[in-house]
Amino acid sequence: MKAYALLLALAFPALAQVPYERILHAVSEPASWLTYSGNYNSQRYSTLNQITRTNVERLKVAWMYQVRAHHKVETSALVFDGIMYITEPPSDVTALDLRTGRPIWSYRRSIPAVPVCCGQVNRGVAALDDQLFLGTLDAHLVALDMKTGRVRWDVEVADYKIGNSITLAPLAVKDKIIIGIAGAEYGIRGFLDAYDAKTGKRIWRFWTVPGPGEPGTETWSGDSWMHGGAPTWITGSYDPETNLLYWGTGNPGPNYAGELRKGDNLYSDSLLALDADTGKLKWYFQFTPHDVNDIDANEIPVLLDTTFRGRLRKLVLFGNRNGFYYVLDRMSGEFLHAKQFATQTWALGLDGRGRPIPNPATAPSPEGAVVYPDDDGAANWYSPSYDPQTGFFYQNAREKGAKYYLTEAPYIPGRQYLGASRQSLAGVEPWGALRALDALTGEIKWEFRYPTPPWSGILSTAGGLVFSGDMEGNFFALDAANGKPLWRLQTGGSIVSSPITYSNENKQFVAIAAGSTIVVFTLDK
Repeated sequence: MKAYALLLALAFPALAQVPYERILHAVSEPASWLTYSGNYNSQRYSTLNQITRTNVERLKVAWMYQVRAHHKVETSALVFDGIMYITEPPSDVTALDLRTGRPIWSYRRSIPAVPVCCGQVNRGVAALDDQLFLGTLDAHLVALDMKTGRVRWDVEVADYKIGNSITLAPLAVKDKIIIGIAGAEYGIRGFLDAYDAKTGKRIWRFWTVPGPGEPGTETWSGDSWMHGGAPTWITGSYDPETNLLYWGTGNPGPNYAGELRKGDNLYSDSLLALDADTGKLKWYFQFTPHDVNDIDANEIPVLLDTTFRGRLRKLVLFGNRNGFYYVLDRMSGEFLHAKQFATQTWALGLDGRGRPIPNPATAPSPEGAVVYPDDDGAANWYSPSYDPQTGFFYQNAREKGAKYYLTEAPYIPGRQYLGASRQSLAGVEPWGALRALDALTGEIKWEFRYPTPPWSGILSTAGGLVFSGDMEGNFFALDAANGKPLWRLQTGGSIVSSPITYSNENKQFVAIAAGSTIVVFTLDK
């Protein structure tokens, strides 16, 4: 394999160059997939239209690659210059030849015993210039040579022994690599970092739980801020015009025991707008103040410029884990609109500023409290999609509740810091649906039901299609306008990743991780 990589590097000396200007104009390069969400606006929409409503039934497997690990495969690949770059759990990277799926090189990392809540996973890499960037489960940021996989630099972001970990795909912006942290279930103090892409030197850090003397610290009682959570474990979005990063944050710690952290607990369960150069906070919007139900805002912010109520506005669209779909002004953070898109009982409603009115009956208690959604959320980290042709925001929704019993929550480094135990609801079968929402009103226009709650992301294309998958292993295409099923293939493995599309040698392809396999499709001849 090393010899193959060397031959490839010699044959294509200009291979694998992704300068910032190229990422900046990724929307104009639909043949490639240059960031975790395709481009900075995170719409996960492609203008490729070779695969359409009328020919999608001809989709066939082009090639497959078997991942070596046996953990969940949540990677969303990058594709450019004839190569696909994927992560393999827990923290490995592989470069694949686009024509055959043959591995060109692999980076393998030895991972110590890391305390993690939700599996040894990794969702992808970032590309900038001639390097790839990987966040590792043991909380390092690693720069790799694109051609060979050789390590250029490796820096520790945080101490994994107390529960810090990295599972997201980094985001490359200008000369910086933006990286977030996971671990709220272990009582970490969350942050978002920026590193110099060439040297690995940290440029700035924004603490998502403010400390003494910082704005927002008054929203934490006592010293609860020290283990306040608010992690940043899914990739955000970026607006080059405003130079603002948009990043969601997770639950406060402990997850359920609100008496230990009285107050709104900023900046947990929020959307942050940060200056990309300095990390300074421009604005924030907190979806769920004083969260006691573990309903993070670690979802993908989708950026859209359009006319809203008669005025041209820069919007951010957000399908939240708490069951509400939000429309915000992304210049100011002003709340514009919200609508419930899945079953929820934790809030009695939202006020005119978008602040929820909590339902006290759903807070965990010694007797047990039933709440919808459960702590996996009505949505979660998996990607939504916005289609400018239909004006629909496509969101996979989970319809599942649970009963929560309040427990003690002592902080012990490296141990889970929760405050409740969960019990499934007897006799109630959870289910799910892919829902098409009017992007400006949140009204459900159609839905495609699943037998079990989904974990797959969504892709929409100019061919009039929506691609997604289910836990039963079905990868499928729907008519973007009405949700009619047009094509399906049983992959043999649960789909807990987000699909991408790209073009190579004048043919459009669609790729998805299913089970422990990367499966790539194209039209038959």
